[in-house]
Amino acid sequence: MDSSEHGPSVSSTGVASGGNLPPGLTEEEAEEMQVELTKVDDEIQTLRQVLVAKERHAAELKRRLGISPISEIKQNLTKGWHEVQCSNAYMRTSQTLGDLNRRVTTSNVYLTASATLEEIGRSDAYKRTQETLSQAGQMTSVAFSSMGSAIRNQFGEMRNSPSFKTFEDKVENMKYQVMGQSNEESDRSHTSNNAPF
Repeated sequence: MDSSEHGPSVSSTGVASGGNLPPGLTEEEAEEMQVELTKVDDEIQTLRQVLVAKERHAAELKRRLGISPISEIKQNLTKGWHEVQCSNAYMRTSQTLGDLNRRVTTSNVYLTASATLEEIGRSDAYKRTQETLSQAGQMTSVAFSSMGSAIRNQFGEMRNSPSFKTFEDKVENMKYQVMGQSNEESDRSHTSNNAPF
């Protein structure tokens, strides 16, 4: 690392760049600080290299142990969630919500509403309505199925009828007549385009 990144550089003669020393600093102190700064920079560089080597070694060990990055993430999330659940804030919130749930479920309004809904579910009127709607759904399904079959049969009969055959023949004849005329017209247009003005 370049020592100029850490402030004014000091030359080998001990004079700061620009010829001035910071106020209250002698040349000897500046040289001592420069030597110390160089040592610290070298130590930082060495520590960075050691850290990179240690990270590589740890990654190799994890790979050999079969620990994938995804399993590490899962483990970290599990650990983090456990720490959240053990936190005072989570415990207080959980306890407050539990108390609130107990208050609501034991309140007269809740108990009355719950009992009323249970009574409605057991009532004859509810059961009859449910049966009627079920039967209506089944009847509607049968009706649509029958109607589809009837329409399909009707189209089948209509297609085989003599009047439909006659209609089909007329459409075929018109198609040939139109196609024939358009072919003749296109032949005329090609010859007229080739004719000189």
